[in-house]
Amino acid sequence: MRKTKIALLSLSVLMASCVGAQNPPSPEAIKKLIEPRLGENVKVDSVTETPYSGLYEVRIGSDILYTDKTATYLVNGHIFNLKTGADLTRERIEELTKIKFSDLPLDKAIKSVKGDGSRVIAVFEDPNCGYCKRLRQTTLKETDNVTIYTFMYNILSDDSFTKSKNVWCAPDRQKAWDDWMLNGKVPATAAASCESPNDEILALGRKLGIQGTPAIFFADGSRIPGAIDSKSLEEKFSKLKK
Repeated sequence: MRKTKIALLSLSVLMASCVGAQNPPSPEAIKKLIEPRLGENVKVDSVTETPYSGLYEVRIGSDILYTDKTATYLVNGHIFNLKTGADLTRERIEELTKIKFSDLPLDKAIKSVKGDGSRVIAVFEDPNCGYCKRLRQTTLKETDNVTIYTFMYNILSDDSFTKSKNVWCAPDRQKAWDDWMLNGKVPATAAASCESPNDEILALGRKLGIQGTPAIFFADGSRIPGAIDSKSLEEKFSKLKK
């Protein structure tokens, strides 16, 4: 008799799990459950059901987390496809953070052309950013056949605004920028009457969700946050051709 009860109990649990699998909660229901559990000041932008193991994607700004169908557990990390080696989380972040490159106000950037200039990138940099200087001194210096639009994105200090204005108001902006970033030569003080796009670029960067410098944008709208080496940059350009 006891074995029969256990068997019936096991069957009911199995049926309940099957019903749950057939009728998973909606993303809206998951959002209502998880948002208050994450804290008062946390706003969940979206919840999306994923094709892997019953997980739900929880997007908070440009960050992606994962939860289960009861919104009880939270996974902070990347999901990989072991068959292909693809970083599925990274691909999803790139998809969500893509921009329309043609919408960038390129007239507010410093333009430089190397070689035939056939490959195009936009780089957001702070003049006091050490990683930006390293990017200039290595990767961008070694890369040929590229057009670089540099947006001076001042987020590190008030002095960043001053240096950027001085560069923007210089007779040769590109030379003034290179002199500072490559050689440490401080740009001459700009005339008080000279206006710079500093405030516009700061607002643009915030709108694009740029939290650090450098940030590199490509012609297809994808981005790479942070400095990369020349090999990685060439690999990225190669992917864009496919």
